[in-house]
Amino acid sequence: MYAIVEIAGQQFKVEKDQKVFVHRLSTEEGKKVSFDNVLLIGDGNNITVGAPAIDGAQVGAKVLSHLKGDKVIVFKKKRRKGYRVKNGHRQSLTEIVIESIVASGATKAPKTEKAKPAKAEKAAPVKEAKKEVKVEAKKAAPKKSTAKADDLKKIEGAGPKAAEALVAAGVDTFAKLAAMKPEAISTILTDASPRLAHLVTDTWPKQAKLAAAGKWDELKELQDKLDGGVEK
Repeated sequence: MYAIVEIAGQQFKVEKDQKVFVHRLSTEEGKKVSFDNVLLIGDGNNITVGAPAIDGAQVGAKVLSHLKGDKVIVFKKKRRKGYRVKNGHRQSLTEIVIESIVASGATKAPKTEKAKPAKAEKAAPVKEAKKEVKVEAKKAAPKKSTAKADDLKKIEGAGPKAAEALVAAGVDTFAKLAAMKPEAISTILTDASPRLAHLVTDTWPKQAKLAAAGKWDELKELQDKLDGGVEK
């Protein structure tokens, strides 16, 4: 039996006991992880295709190790401009081993829903009471917050899409980002888009703490030691 499954924004054809290198996952080494976005399952001559995913199908795996891939050299040059830039990049990867492929009956992990605010009870239809409520509401109306959201793209490793996902989740300042754990940040990004699941957020709270305190020189020194938000 084999399956085609989406893992961290990439599609893989996997079988049981197969080892696969995927974009960095937030799961710790030695722990198990499951993937519900199974696009196709083949068992002999029986092939099941999802639309786009197969309902109830699941691929189970175990995280073996976190590592970095081979260095890729990126060299840019502009003729007659004296422009030459050479950069190196090592992609952060996770090695996993496929332990099981379930064709149906698997239950997805329930997502925690945000509590909806309780609706205010309707006031009695009395004209005098309505007038009093309107007057009190005008007096006690809170002033609109003039605070602007921070530019989260200043965090090394966080691009425009990642910044949009964080702001949409209510994390719009450096202080809020600094108070979060890397696992919680990765969960927000993965829920927003599978293409953001490969981002490594281990240093984001530390960077955000320096930015919130206005320590830009120290932040620059830290970012010079990073490669895509990951320590070199």
